[in-house]
Order: sequence, then structure tokens, then C-alpha cells
Amino acid sequence: MTLSPLSAISPIDGRYHNATAELAEYFSEYALIKYRVFVEIEYFIALCEHPLPQLQNFDKNLSEKLRDIYRNFSEADALDIKQIEKTTNHDVKAVEYFIKKEFDKLDIATYKEFIHFGLTSQDINNTAIPYSFKLALNDVYYPALAELIGLLKKYAGDWDKIPMLAHTHGQPASPTRLGKEIQVFIERLENQLALLKQVPYSAKFGGATGNYNAHNIAYGNIDWKTFGNHFVNDILGLSRSQFTTQIEHYDNFAAQCDALKRINNILIDLDRDMWAYISMNYFKQKIKAGEVGSSAMPHKVNPIDFENSEGNLGIANALFEHLAAKLPVSRLQRDLTDSTVLRNIGVPVGHTLIAMKSTIKGLNKLLLNETVIAGALEANWAVVAEAIQTILRREAYPNPYEALKELTRTNTHINADTIAEFVSTLDVSDEIKEEIKQITPSNYTGI
Repeated sequence: MTLSPLSAISPIDGRYHNATAELAEYFSEYALIKYRVFVEIEYFIALCEHPLPQLQNFDKNLSEKLRDIYRNFSEADALDIKQIEKTTNHDVKAVEYFIKKEFDKLDIATYKEFIHFGLTSQDINNTAIPYSFKLALNDVYYPALAELIGLLKKYAGDWDKIPMLAHTHGQPASPTRLGKEIQVFIERLENQLALLKQVPYSAKFGGATGNYNAHNIAYGNIDWKTFGNHFVNDILGLSRSQFTTQIEHYDNFAAQCDALKRINNILIDLDRDMWAYISMNYFKQKIKAGEVGSSAMPHKVNPIDFENSEGNLGIANALFEHLAAKLPVSRLQRDLTDSTVLRNIGVPVGHTLIAMKSTIKGLNKLLLNETVIAGALEANWAVVAEAIQTILRREAYPNPYEALKELTRTNTHINADTIAEFVSTLDVSDEIKEEIKQITPSNYTGI
């Protein structure tokens, strides 16, 4: 069967292909090969700019033609590399051989033994992958999250003055404002986003076991540590780890996974709250012609976007958890378990992107039901008990908490009349009674 969205095993490339297609540029096999070529080419150019005797005569004007190898990299080029890999049985060596063939085409075969000079495959993988990961977050993830936060900010402003019954432990609690409850999620998301952006995109670059052994034995007069720092930090825009084994230790990558997971947890919390508000009829949902909510119940308009988001965020977090726990652990100077795990980096990002787009879709469907929200407040006058007993505390009234508890902690319904009758019995001044009578569930919303 030919691979297509209908035959793909993963729903990322199947059912949700349209939602995740833009990630292929960063996380597909094609993308991994392309960014390996990118690092190899830029490394060779950096060597040419260093005083290596054998590269002194290299025509610097050819640098842009070398960069065209990765700028114009095509699927056909990737397939050519995969064909070479069938012989080498080594993916990075296949990239090296491909570039050597390109050097032949440019008539610069004299210099091709300086492709991949002194390196091990992880010098390429552990720079290409964090480089593409950084691009994916900057180009796709951050804009999607910014769109979601922007929509929340719009709602927070629109609903800033809407009083709403709060619920703690699922029970009526001191009233709040709908806009403020949305602002809670904005603050949480922005705080965790700021922490995520502080984590460096760490990379390993130092030869077979991290010591520049081969580089140093060939050119002992060159400061390879300074060269490596310049190449990784300045040219690639990553952060070179100074002491490594054969591989990057992935501690900062684990921190990024943990940060992404925390952001996802906040989105799960948001999804569940929106789901609950819809079930309470605080929100209705926009209806699209032709859509159905149930194969059996014609009336149903289900909050499926928030449910879809929650499910995808759970899958993403399970994978982020595994990546963060597994990748920093490797036997001695290196084992191969990181290789197959690291290839899945795009999967949790894909599920996260699906989830964010679903949450955005769900948020855009919301229709505020102010009548129901106001009705819930009016039906729960008991929530002003906190306000009344606090004023009585201020006035040194004896046992105010207990007095309000006796009034409200019963199975008898409390309404405006019940509260008014209670206030009339209080042994306080008429001024204080009038102050208390001004309190309603709709205006007792704090600051």
C-alpha cells in the first residue's frame, strides 16, 4: 500500500496530516538528512576559514555554491543519500559520501577529505537535531501558542466585567469574574513560556569521545575548543556543551521537554475548564451547518475540540516524559538507545500542535450565555456569607463565622430574602446593615 494520509500508521501523518504538515520541514527523515547536510557544509566552510594548510588555497568564492547544496536540497537528493545508506548501513556516512559526490561535480575533489574531518556522527546529529528543533519551535510552535494566548487575552478583555459563580471542590464558592479566570491561564502560559525560552539549545561537537582527539593529533597548534565554540555558538546559533562523551548529555533538552509538558498541562487544565463551563451551559457553541454531534441523538453539540485537545496533549506529555527521562541516561561514553528515541522528537510536538489548534477551534466556537451565568449567581446567595461574616469580624461582632454557618450550612435553600431577614436580626447599626444589604452574588467579585 502506498503511503498516504489514509495508509499512515500514525494519525499525525494520517487523520491530522493537514494540522501537522508544516512540521515535516523540521522533523521528517528528509528534514533530518537536510540538516545533517547543512551542518557538514557549514563545518567545511568554517574549516576553510581556519588556517589549515591544506585548505588555504580553497576558493572562498565557492562557499555560496557549497551552501546551495543544502539550500536547494530536494527529496531526490534525500533519496540519493538513502540509496548510499543501503551500502554503508550508516546514515551519517551516507551524507558524507553524498557531499563528496557534490564536490566532484564542483571540481573541488582535492578538498573532499576535509568533509566530516575529525568528526563522529554524533557531532552532526547532536547539532542538526537541536538546530531543527529550535527552528520548529520558533517557526511553528511559538506562533501557534501565541495565537492561542492572543485569543485568551481577547476573551479576558471582553469578559472582564462578567460576574460568575466560582466553584471549589465542585461546590459554589465566592464569586469571581469570567475574564479574571481566563487571565489565570494567560499568566500561567506566559510564565512557563518564558522559562522554556531560557533553556539553551545545547549541542555536542568534539570528536569521537568529546576530546577533539583526531583534530588535535592532526593539528596540535590549533585551539579546537575555541573553534568548536565559535562554530556551534556563533555560526549555528546553538550552545556547545564543553565536556561531553560521544553524545550530548541532553540535560537541557530534557528541561525543554519538561517545560513543554508543563505548558501542555496548563492547556489540559484549560480544556477541562472550558468543557465544564459548556456542560454547565455557561457557554453555548456555534453550530456549523451540516455537522452532527451524535449518530443517535440529533440535539447533541459536543465539546469535541476540547476533548480532542486533551487527548493529544496526554499523548504528547507521555512522550515528552520519556524523552526527558531516557535521553540524559547513557552507558559509559555512549550507547545507541538515544538514536532511535531522538528520532521521535517531532511526535510529541506534532500531538501538541494538533491539540493547540483544537483548543483554538474550540475557543472560537464559544458563545457566552450570560443568562445562565447570572442565574447561577442568583441561585446561590449563600456565597455572600463570607462577605457578611468578614464585615461582622471587622465590627467585633461575637462569633460571626458560626452565625453564618448556622444560617447557610443547611439543606435549606438560601435566597435574597433569607439573607435580608438574617441581616435584620443582627445587633449592629443601621449603617452596617445597609452596607451588608448592598452585597449581592453579582457584585461580591473582589478586585
